[in-house]
Amino acid sequence: MPNLSESEKELVISLIKEGRPLPKELIYKMYEDDEDVFLFWNGRTEEVTNVVLPFHSIEHIDEPRKENGESTQFGLFALDERGRQLKGWTNKLIWGDNKLVLSSLVNGPLREEIEKEGGVKLIYIDPPFAVGADFSFQIKINGEEATKRPSIIEEIAYRDTWGRGISSYLTMMYERLKLMHELLSEDGSIYVHCDWRVNAYLRLILDDIFGKDKFRNEIIWCYTGPSQQSKDFPDKHDVILRYSKSNNTIFNAEAIRVPYKKSNIVTGRTSAVGRKDENYLKELDKRGKLPEDWWNNIATIGYVHKEILNFPTQKPEALLERIIKASSNEGDIVADFFCGSGTTASVAEKLGRKWIACDLGRFAIHTTRKRLIQVQRELKRQGKPYRAFEVLNLGKYERKYFMGVNLDLTEEEQRRQIEAKQEAYINLILEGYRAKRVQGFKTLHGVKAQRFVHVGPLDFPVTKATIEEIYEECREKLITQVDVLGFEFEMGLMPYIEEEMKHRGVNLRLKYIPREVFDRRAVEKGQVRFYDVAYLEIEPIVEGMKVKVKLKDFITSYTQDDLEEIEKSMRNGSQKVVIENGQIIKIIKDKKGIVKRTGDMPPKMRQVL
Repeated sequence: MPNLSESEKELVISLIKEGRPLPKELIYKMYEDDEDVFLFWNGRTEEVTNVVLPFHSIEHIDEPRKENGESTQFGLFALDERGRQLKGWTNKLIWGDNKLVLSSLVNGPLREEIEKEGGVKLIYIDPPFAVGADFSFQIKINGEEATKRPSIIEEIAYRDTWGRGISSYLTMMYERLKLMHELLSEDGSIYVHCDWRVNAYLRLILDDIFGKDKFRNEIIWCYTGPSQQSKDFPDKHDVILRYSKSNNTIFNAEAIRVPYKKSNIVTGRTSAVGRKDENYLKELDKRGKLPEDWWNNIATIGYVHKEILNFPTQKPEALLERIIKASSNEGDIVADFFCGSGTTASVAEKLGRKWIACDLGRFAIHTTRKRLIQVQRELKRQGKPYRAFEVLNLGKYERKYFMGVNLDLTEEEQRRQIEAKQEAYINLILEGYRAKRVQGFKTLHGVKAQRFVHVGPLDFPVTKATIEEIYEECREKLITQVDVLGFEFEMGLMPYIEEEMKHRGVNLRLKYIPREVFDRRAVEKGQVRFYDVAYLEIEPIVEGMKVKVKLKDFITSYTQDDLEEIEKSMRNGSQKVVIENGQIIKIIKDKKGIVKRTGDMPPKMRQVL
């Protein structure tokens, strides 16, 4: 600490020993010889996550699904001359925390597969920047309103992003951007979409990670539309920061040229030039110009009605088309780790690029999956090639990671670690479920509101054998109601319970354990929701060379809130509509505090939900 006086050195040593924070002026003085400007915020660390979690394949979609009314005249041996599926690379749609996903891509075996395809040439991200945003929305059912809120895991991610203000956001983005920098190929580039709230901060972080000399553009995306602002100039632009990994980066200028304005190129100037110059100007006009770093010819999604998916952060395809054409070539891998509605993946597929898309939100993954199936259909109809894609997550390995299990150990050693942590694991799940721990049972771990609770295993599904063991103990001890909690359930377990167990005198409910149970803040605030298991029962009908599928039964139970908790929080003389076990329930609390629950949804509404 050569820049500190002796008294300052003594002060620093004493503060460190006492575990107290150092004054900022001393921190800056200690490092003043290192750099002219030092980028620092509360919580900054140079360390990044380097965990490798195996990806679990949920679904592999390799053929476009036929739409209603689409011809099926192509026989078993007929040649379908329409679009074909490209072999080799399979596109990736990944559901999970992008920090863990990025770490597993950078450090795991999938990195080799990515490198064989030339590496990731382009990353576009549209990270969260709407401070204070409310992602809930109202739904109307039979004239009554109910609120559909975002999932708790999305709320947790939002708190992780903004919990301590801008320092939380910087910490979140810094680690992810460092991992993205590592994943990018040497000739790759990144586009970071932001607005006035965070663009200055993000540019400093990107300078720090990529280097000031790798900054290529600050693109201003201008748009118009109504505004509520009257005391300031309306905010009508976003910023897209473009950085390259090296000085040898892909940039296809000819692919993104746009027409000149007629007034700028020919009109009014032909009289002052000769015929040769006039022809040159016409050729120049035909070729077009390279767009400047301000883009005012791409409308927001609010004005492109055919693309609207009712996703709050959806961007127009024209915006991504310009970016993807400029900074990648056909066959290159394009990635988006905040994929939202899937615009990047959709445009990449249409432009013949390979893609990786990731998001934490279940609704985002569902929207993107549905959208990409539709893109496959369109490309096939047009006679253009398309690629298969798979839906991935980190499965049980993400759960093990949250529980602190060492994933470098063998499966047997991991199993022993899990057993050693079993008591803590059960207590954690019961606390999230707001159930009390009970002792003296073989299969039952807790109790909640007169119902006993079984906590399923961390690393494999709840099976029929487990259900039979629970039933036997219930029969011996005259227990009639049990909630069975699990991360996964054996195939066919729900209909087995519906058909077999309900006649034996024990009411069993299966409920999924959500990933957010591992977030201490969500547990402490009672915000973790355990959802009932749903299932489809189908009957295949074979008619010659054709197979039809008949839907025999469909059972789902959706519960948004704990009714008891809702009733406690309601004021006397108030009422509220909630969804409980797939039913629309109206709770009325009269002026004396007496609660009455009314209503089940009509049969038509039940079918819709």
